Amino acid sequence: MKALITGASSGIGRDIARVLSEKGYDIIAVARRAERLEELKKELKTDVEIVILDVTDAEQCKKLALRASEIDVFINNAGFGVFGDFSLTDLDAELKMLDTNIYGMHILLKLFLKEFKKRDSGYILNVASLAAFFPGPLFGAYYASKAYVLRITQSIAEELRQAKSNIKISVLCPGPVRTEFENVAKVSFGKGTERTGKNVILSSRRVAEYAVKNLFKGKMIIIPGFIMRTAVLMHRILPDKLLSKAVFYIQSKKCVNKNN
Repeated sequence: MKALITGASSGIGRDIARVLSEKGYDIIAVARRAERLEELKKELKTDVEIVILDVTDAEQCKKLALRASEIDVFINNAGFGVFGDFSLTDLDAELKMLDTNIYGMHILLKLFLKEFKKRDSGYILNVASLAAFFPGPLFGAYYASKAYVLRITQSIAEELRQAKSNIKISVLCPGPVRTEFENVAKVSFGKGTERTGKNVILSSRRVAEYAVKNLFKGKMIIIPGFIMRTAVLMHRILPDKLLSKAVFYIQSKKCVNKNN
C-alpha cells in the first residue's frame, strides 16, 4: 500500500503522513523543503520516498502524476493563505497562493483521478478549509480558493456516484489548526479565541487522525471538531451579510501586524 502526500513537510500533511505510515502505508512525501522531508523520512517506520516539487509548476505536476498507477491514497494538501485588506495585499503573493491552492491542486486532482478510474479504486483527499463555506473579508482570496476545492470535490463525488465507481473522494475542511499556516499568513489563531473554549484550535495530529479515519469510511465532507461542524450548520441559517460582518470581526482580531 502506498500514499502520496503533497505539502508533506509540515502541518496537516506531515501528520497525515505519520498516520498513514502507522497504518502500514509506504509514503511518497512531496514538498519544496528537502530538509523537512528528510526529517520526516527518518521518523517514519515504513518506506518513504522524497519528491522535491513545487505544485505551481504544471510540468512538474504532470511528471508527478505519472506515479499515480502505483498510488492507493492521494492526499492533495499543498496550500497557504494571504491575509489582509484585498486592496492592500501583495498581488504576486496572492497569485502564488491561487496557483498553489487551485491551479496545482486541480492539475494533480484531474490526473490522479484519471489513473484511479482506469482501475476503479483509490482514495483521494482534497484539503480545503472551513473557510470554504463562508465569505472571507480580510482573507478573501484564500476563502474563495478553498471554496473552489470544496465545490470541485462535491461535483466529482457525484460524478463517481452516478458511475457507481469504487473510488472514494473526500474534502477536509478544518477550522483553526496549529500549523505553520499562521506564520505564512501573518495571523494568530489565538487572538480573540481565548474565551471560546480550548477545543476551538485543534492540533494538526488530531485533524490528521480524524481525516484519515473518515476518508477510509467514505465520508465526503470531513469537518473536525463539534464547534466547527456547528458553525457550518449556522452558515445555512444566517444571511451572508451577517456572516460577512461576523467573519470580518473575527479576522480583524487575528492580525499580528496591523501595519501589514
